[in-house]
Amino acid sequence: MMSLMLDEIRQQPAVLERTLRQELKAVERLKKALANRKPRYILLAARGTSDNAALFGRYLLEITTGIPVSLAAPSIFTLYGATVDCRDALVVAISQSGESTDTNLVLERAKAQGAITVGITNEPESALAQMSEHVFLVRAGREKSVAATKTYTGQLLMLYLLAYALGAPIKIDDLRKLADLAAAALKLEPVVRQYAPRYRFMDHAVVVGRGLNYSNAFEFALKMMETCYVVAERFSSADFLHGPIAMVESAFPAFLFTPPGVTWTTMRQMADRLRAAGADVLLVTDRSNAEAAQLGIRTINIGARVGHRGSLPEEIFTPIPYIIPAQLFAEALAGEKGLNPDKPRMLSKVTQTL
Repeated sequence: MMSLMLDEIRQQPAVLERTLRQELKAVERLKKALANRKPRYILLAARGTSDNAALFGRYLLEITTGIPVSLAAPSIFTLYGATVDCRDALVVAISQSGESTDTNLVLERAKAQGAITVGITNEPESALAQMSEHVFLVRAGREKSVAATKTYTGQLLMLYLLAYALGAPIKIDDLRKLADLAAAALKLEPVVRQYAPRYRFMDHAVVVGRGLNYSNAFEFALKMMETCYVVAERFSSADFLHGPIAMVESAFPAFLFTPPGVTWTTMRQMADRLRAAGADVLLVTDRSNAEAAQLGIRTINIGARVGHRGSLPEEIFTPIPYIIPAQLFAEALAGEKGLNPDKPRMLSKVTQTL
């Protein structure tokens, strides 16, 4: 039987198209409101997969708007009871369920101080949706698998729209292409399934990304941890060199996101160094990065040109299509290990923390 996780991975092109089409009016309302009240800084509050989306948002928003962005530490509010000055801020809570107690509290406290508040959620009737001044709905339909997939890419899309509302030079027509790029990534499913048996007995790994794909390193590692019970560490290529690379030995599994653009040089150097150490290296890339295919390293290569030409970074639109083969890999590897990716042990769909 096909897993719920795989079914939801395959739904992503339709989810992206539907979400963009149905949320444009809400985005334009926020854009109009922000034109008269530009925030001094942005605070993003999230947990789990949504926190990985927030990490992407930090890079995207700072790169494209120049506004400082911070990731909230909810325990500062919930455990320590500290008061954080959120005046003149844009505070964004991201939650698949909209019922994360701690992230909702961050938004509630910020709203009481007069901050502009935005909620990004998949559930229109959730507590988060009810308390947010502006609501962006991920139109993914109910996500039944515990491992989030379609809501993650939907949240990334919402963060592009948030950047657009803040005045970033992102074009809606470029965002419309993301559904097609996701569909191109899905065509890699047979290739990904061929790789999965090689890693059947893998119990540890490292995932490396940088810049706009740093968040994908976290998300790929999380998917392997929760569905395959692999101890997957995640790093930027810069941080990996500051100590953790010492753990690499012969046959050590290393997964790298290697888009074209400004991060390619350091990621190529990382790939070469890992290969020289005997590591088992697998790259995720696309046709825009012709050099990656020439390295002689195992590659999952999206059969489309994802690299962007223009004033924005070349890899600006790679995160959504790049995470899809990683999701497919985690689902396929779980099957190889005889595990049910829809029901990870000790996990439930809605996790509430303080």
